[in-house]
Amino acid sequence: MKEESPVQPKELVTGGWRAHYVLIVCTLLYIINYMDRQVFSVILQPMKIDLGLTDAQCGMANTILIFGMAFFSFPVAYLVDRWSRRKAITLMSIFWSAATFATGLARSFTGVLIPRFFVGLGEAGFVPGGTAMISASYPKEKRGWAMGIFHIAIPLGAAAGVMLGGLISARMGWRTPFLFFAVPGVLLGILAFFMKDYKTAEQPETAGGIKSFYFALVDVLKLPTMRWYYLGLGIAVFMTSSVLAWLPSLMMRMMNISEATAGLITGGIGLAAIIGAPLGGFLADFWQKKNPRGRMYIPALAYIIGGCLVIVVILTKFSPLGIALAVFYGIAAAMAMPAIAAISQDVVPVAHKGLSMGLAVFAQYMLGGAWGPYVVGAVSDTLGGGADGLGMGVMMCGIFGIVAGILFLIASRTYPEDLQKVKDEAILAE
Repeated sequence: MKEESPVQPKELVTGGWRAHYVLIVCTLLYIINYMDRQVFSVILQPMKIDLGLTDAQCGMANTILIFGMAFFSFPVAYLVDRWSRRKAITLMSIFWSAATFATGLARSFTGVLIPRFFVGLGEAGFVPGGTAMISASYPKEKRGWAMGIFHIAIPLGAAAGVMLGGLISARMGWRTPFLFFAVPGVLLGILAFFMKDYKTAEQPETAGGIKSFYFALVDVLKLPTMRWYYLGLGIAVFMTSSVLAWLPSLMMRMMNISEATAGLITGGIGLAAIIGAPLGGFLADFWQKKNPRGRMYIPALAYIIGGCLVIVVILTKFSPLGIALAVFYGIAAAMAMPAIAAISQDVVPVAHKGLSMGLAVFAQYMLGGAWGPYVVGAVSDTLGGGADGLGMGVMMCGIFGIVAGILFLIASRTYPEDLQKVKDEAILAE
């Protein structure tokens, strides 16, 4: 009797409607992700009055979400790599949506703090899992384009969270936006279960447990490209997060305008990122075809140009030319992100794609995003505050952007070599 030969695993088919389904569902979830984060800023004042909170408590509720994301980003991403991306995204989106809903039911500071931590925990593994799914669903030469579409979600979600959240809160109370925004997260989480995933790949000594988690980290961090990449990303986010946090206040001090006008101008600058994300993704793919370091050059140039623009904008004291240049800063900052997401997937083994992006999320917050706004404020206080003190603090952010760009240029030196190490790895169908 003839023995049947074992069924050989098939390579994952990239492109087509299945890939588009993954991209659409993940992008919509990313929009909801940012809506759930940003709505908190617009309901802060009525929530503070209703619950009798202090400014410090309100600030802590924001910080706890960031630390929930930062500290759990790469452990959760490691677990995602060992299990299933689509199942993890399904569970995480339902989890953070339930925590968002619970925030709307809060009756005390603890009732706000705990759900916000769980929102951060639920969102911690989404970006790594979603990035890995999307990058595997499209051919390598279209990876930047797909990431450009994915990262449109950041400005759209942030704007929608603030605008819709403000409207709903004004008419129906501060709790209602949380209750409303939780629903699409659950529905999209269910749709995520039907995405086409790739087969979980195993690496020697990285199958499970604390020891294997250490080996997985070593596998990623031993790549020189990624060490410079993570350092550059953290320093870049020092600039982007600090500028975002302080720009409205600086405009109010320098231009003597109301918070409404400053918010409108800042929102316009932020929405310019809608142009930057797909443009950056397209240019990253185009340049990579022409040059083996092309994809890495996009964030390098974007952050150097963005850093220079920040300095010039402050020196012009938000003249009409300065406002125009601030718009170009928004475009430049957004252009970097699709290439950054694609690079996180390019040079790492298939088994660590989620972990690689999880480390990127950790680097963004712990090397820059979590403490950058505080440092700018401290510099401003040291220099006497006011428009001049804060202006010097924000100008310092431009220097951080330039340094980040230089670090990405350094990372580009080893990028082609590290690409070659994984060029023959196949991504198999689930």
